[in-house]
Parts: sequence; structure tokens; C-alpha cells
Amino acid sequence: MPPQLEVPVQYLKGVGPARAAMLQKAKIGTVEDLLNYQPFRYEDRSSFRLIDQLRVGEDALVEGEIAVCGNYSTPMKRVRIFELVVEDRSGALTVKFFNQPYLQRVLRNRQRLILYGQVRRDDYTLRPVLLNPEWELMDSSSEPAIHSGRIVPIYRRVGKLTTRSLRTIVYRALSQLQPDLQDPIPDRLLEKHGLPDRRRAWQELHFPSLPEERKREAFLQDLESGATPAQRRFVFEEFFLFHLGLQMVRRDRESLPKTRRIEINNRIREVVKGILPFHPTAAQKRVVGEIVGDLRSGNVMRRLLHGDVGSGKTIVALQAMVVVLENGFQAALMAPTEILAEQHFRTLSRFLRSTDYRLALLTGRVRGKRRREILEQIRSGGVQLVIGTHALLEAPVRFRDLGLAVIDEQHRFGVLQRSRLMGKGDQPDVLIMTATPIPRSLALTVYGDLDLSVLDELPPGRQPVETVLCSERDRNRVYELLKRELAQGRQAFVVYPLIEESDKLELRAAEEMTGQLREVFPGSGVGLIHGRLKGEEKDAQMEALRDGTIQILVATTVVEVGLDVPNATVMVVEHADRFGLSQLHQLRGRIGRGSHQGTCVLMTGDARSENAFRRLDIMCRTSDGFRIAEEDLEIRGPGEFVGTRQSGVPQFQFGNIVRDRRLLELAAEEARDHLARLTKGARGEVKDHMTRLADQWRSRFGLFDVG
Repeated sequence: MPPQLEVPVQYLKGVGPARAAMLQKAKIGTVEDLLNYQPFRYEDRSSFRLIDQLRVGEDALVEGEIAVCGNYSTPMKRVRIFELVVEDRSGALTVKFFNQPYLQRVLRNRQRLILYGQVRRDDYTLRPVLLNPEWELMDSSSEPAIHSGRIVPIYRRVGKLTTRSLRTIVYRALSQLQPDLQDPIPDRLLEKHGLPDRRRAWQELHFPSLPEERKREAFLQDLESGATPAQRRFVFEEFFLFHLGLQMVRRDRESLPKTRRIEINNRIREVVKGILPFHPTAAQKRVVGEIVGDLRSGNVMRRLLHGDVGSGKTIVALQAMVVVLENGFQAALMAPTEILAEQHFRTLSRFLRSTDYRLALLTGRVRGKRRREILEQIRSGGVQLVIGTHALLEAPVRFRDLGLAVIDEQHRFGVLQRSRLMGKGDQPDVLIMTATPIPRSLALTVYGDLDLSVLDELPPGRQPVETVLCSERDRNRVYELLKRELAQGRQAFVVYPLIEESDKLELRAAEEMTGQLREVFPGSGVGLIHGRLKGEEKDAQMEALRDGTIQILVATTVVEVGLDVPNATVMVVEHADRFGLSQLHQLRGRIGRGSHQGTCVLMTGDARSENAFRRLDIMCRTSDGFRIAEEDLEIRGPGEFVGTRQSGVPQFQFGNIVRDRRLLELAAEEARDHLARLTKGARGEVKDHMTRLADQWRSRFGLFDVG
């Protein structure tokens, strides 16, 4: 019986236990895993050359008959050569294999042979020669030629398995597949989008059919760029199943009844208005309405609040938390750094000082008796609003009745961390905030199961920050700018990518340059803050910055998010070409938050590359965070853009969310439509199918469970 997709790869012909163990290390455990191990490139081995047409330096495909062959030793220790002479109607060609004595048992005179390799010049005869070429016997078995005479797949090695071995194993697996494989993509979608069925797609993925000569070059270009129908089919399949899973998770979540009831009345509206020191923008009002609608509904809220730097996300979150607190429930706000958590605590305490709410700050620095007191107050409900870092996720933290969890800068947290905070209450409503503008394609994968609110309006009076690109030769002019701003009572940030000097990277380090800046600006306070400072030292530096004792704060990217110093008007970023564009945009958002114009100076070396100039020029031309994010995603890719693999970006095997963004959006739409079409019984079948694939998708995506 032909092997099914779930059959262990060990039972394929030519594999066995030893090779199966090698494959397992590459996460190839079943026939399906093997067929999804796609080639990383292809070679066109379809055109044979006569021996007298060969030219040194070219890759050539030759067919001929072995005239003579044999082993011999060389003066070099441990080097033996198996040499043969192959003839065709135009001439003879020498072929040499190094340290492959087994070939003497396989290759013999009068056998017909296909050879593929680069033509070289023999050091001794000065005639063309092939060294260690790929080879294939024409009459050794009933199998057709799979290593030549066609477009050939090239695989990355798996352990000791070469691309040739993998090619043979994959070919045999394909030849034994059932013709009527179950396809996870509905037939109507295959037909609608012109996609091949799964079996045909696997065949074309690994052993593409040879197009006619005039179309061959274009076809090879499509192969290399992942644009053939077979390749697009697997990209679509991956995205479709991913989003089908997300939609099912979302539907299952929405089917869970909310155990608490949130009401909004005139008294609560007046309380919310009373805590605001200014009139909210139209965008803030709209988003608060969306959030309150979720809070009042019978379904648990899972909403992403997406807004550019300075758009007022904290004020929106504050209003939502007050609504929850007024209904007798607790709220929690989790931030990625102690600096940001402490700033949120100060800001919210200031806004809520006219109320009776009790707030608590819980970070890793809160220890001993004070920590035990806070934990007891959270457990008893004596504290209504808790602001903290990852410390909120620890087992001893238990809420009396958590109604709303707010997660700031979600991309700094992993998916499991997000889930752990949700688990601190009985299905609490969740509001996720990010100031990192996220392109639609990335948002669909990281936050595809969430509702989206966008703050697309800045508070009135906020002036755009001017951004300029400078090199080392401009340093004196940059320092003059700093002196002028400091003379007017303003403050500045100078940001470095490193803390200490590095001989390898040759970057200016924050600690070294702090001393130099103190010499250049002797009458000004120059402080230093970075992630390695102890909590008390960070507090001292931040307090000195707030009270004006420090005019220039030297920092690493610890100030990237959340720091609010309205008096800061200059941001100098050293070695700006070493930062991502979205990171630079976040840093730029730390200045110009008051009534004065801000200036961001991007410093680079004199010998910056053209690519670095192109990237940084985008920062100078636009303050649109979403446009910058699109450019950043194009340049760096999703993994680097988000920062860490645990932040929620699935590791797609076929799809690339930058290259294939249109297919991603199409698959998301089709997944929503497909689930909506299903009857209750049919939906159960889809769920059974997803349950079968749950382990595979969990390992590939690491995002959701279905079952």
C-alpha cells in the first residue's frame, strides 16, 4: 500500500532508522514533512552538451559511455582517485572522483552515464576535466533519470544526507502517493484562484515540468522567486490554514459567555471626564467608544490599540480602566521595562489623585515586606489598579477580580506571557497597546485574532520633529545646536547602541562618550542611563532629568519607549545606521512632546553605504510611522522588525509576509469567508482536520492550539 502522509519517513525506501534520525533533527518525521522540505534553489539540467563543445568554467550536462575506469593512488597522503574516460560521438572526457573507492564496485566499462558539473582544466594534461561531478547511470534501474535531463531541485544537506540523496528519497515518496489525496484547501478555492491540487503541487515543487524552450527562462525566474503556481499554492495553503486556525480560536473565544457585567451611566461618564486634564481628540473619543462597546458586550474583549508615537494611547487606556474600576473590578497594566512601568505609575497616579482608587507598582525591584503587602492587597481587592512589569506574571500574584488587563508595547512580550496575564482572572477583557506602527501584513499574522482600533490623530499643538542626517564631519555643528537649545533651558538625549566600548564593532560607547560630553558641555549636567544600572541609580538619573539637574541624558535604547520629557527638544542618535527604522522612529518620538520644535539628528560614519543612506533618508522625508514601518519590514524582514522570535511572528515554512503580502491578505479573507459558509456539521469536520494537524501547526507557528 502506498504510504500515507502521516507515515513515519523511516519506512520509505532508502531511509531506514539511521537516516530517519538525521531527518528528525531537521523536523522531518513523516512523509508530509519530507514533501514540505522545499528546495532552496533549482538547476536547469535539461540541455545536454557534446564533449567537444565543452568550455572551461561552465556547468555542463554530458551523456556518454564509460570507455575505461579504475582507481589509483597519488603522492598526496590519503588521497585516492577513481578515474574514468567517458566517450560520446564527438570525443572523450576525463572524469575524476576523489576518495570514493566504492565507485569501482558501481561503475564499469560500457555503462552509459550522465554527468553534471563544472568543466575545469586538468593541472597535468591541460585538457577539460570534470572533478567529483554528479552522476547517474542510464540503465541501472527502472527509475527514470531524476538527477539530470530536467530542472533539478537543490536541497540543503540534512546531516550526512546530500542533496542527491534527498532528491532520490523525495522522488520515491512522490511516486508512491495516492492519486486522491485529501486537500486542506476546498476545491472551489483551488479553482477560483487557479491553484493546483496538493499532489500535483508537490510534484511541481520538487520536479517541475519542463516548459517549452521559449518560456524556459521566465519559468526559471519564477521558480527562483517562488512565483510558480505550485509554490503559490503552498504559500496560500499555509496562510489559509493559519488564518482558519486564528478564526476558530476567535470564534471559540467569542462563544464563551462573559461572567461579569460592565455598565456605563452618567455618573461613570462624569468620573471619566473629571480625570482628564484636556479635551480628548476625535480619534481618542472614537477608540474609547469602541473599547467601551466591547466592555459592555457579552463577549470577552481582545483588542489591539494601534497608534503612532504621541497619539495618546495611555489616556485611552486610562479611561477604559476607570470604567472597569467604577464597576467594581480590578485592572492591571503591564509594561516591558521598569522605567516605563514607573512612568505609567506616576502618570496614572497624577490623573487619579482626585479619586479614591488605590494604585500599586509591582516590579522586580519591589521586594520583602513591601512586596508581600502589595500581593495581599491585590488578592483582597484593596488595590484596584496594578501597574507592573513581568513581575505581574509570577505565580504569587493573584487578583480578587481582574476585569481588564492592558498590555503596553505588546511586541516586547511573548505570546505565552500575554496568555499568562490573561490567566490571572476569569476571562478578563484585554487591551493591547503598541506605538510601533505595524504593516498590515505583519498585523495579520501577529494580531490576526484581535479586533483593531487605530489612533490616527495627534493631540493639537504638537509640532512635527525635524530630522536631519549628519556625518562625523558635522559633529561640531551638532554640538552647536545642542548648546543653543540648552541655553534656552531645553534638554536633550544622546543615544548609543552600546554600553561599553567594543573593539569589534568600533562604535562609540555610551560610557566613554558621557565623559567626552561632560568636557564639551562643562556647564551642563550630563547623565547616563542604560539597562545595566541598578534600580536606585536609574531612579536618581530619571529624577535629575525631570527636575532639570540633567540637561543631556546619554542613553542606550532603554529610552526607546514611553519616556515622556516635554522639555526635551533634541535627540542625537549615534551610529544611526545600526538601528532599525521603526526603532529610530520610536526614539524620535521621545522629543518635541511639549510646545517647542524638536530636532532629531541621525549621526553616521563618513563612509556610510548607499543602502544605509537610503534607509535613513526615509526618516528625514517622513514622520508617518506606518510608511516607515513598511520600509523597515521590506529591508529587515519580520523577525528583525519585531525583535525576537517569541514575540508572535509565526515561522512560516513557505510564505514570506513581505514577499507574499497579497496572498496573505487574500488567504485571511478566504479563511473568514470559508468559516462563515460552513454548517455546524461541516465546521466540525474542519475542526477535526485542524485537530489532526494541531501538533504540526503548533510547532510551525507557535501561536494557537486547535481542538
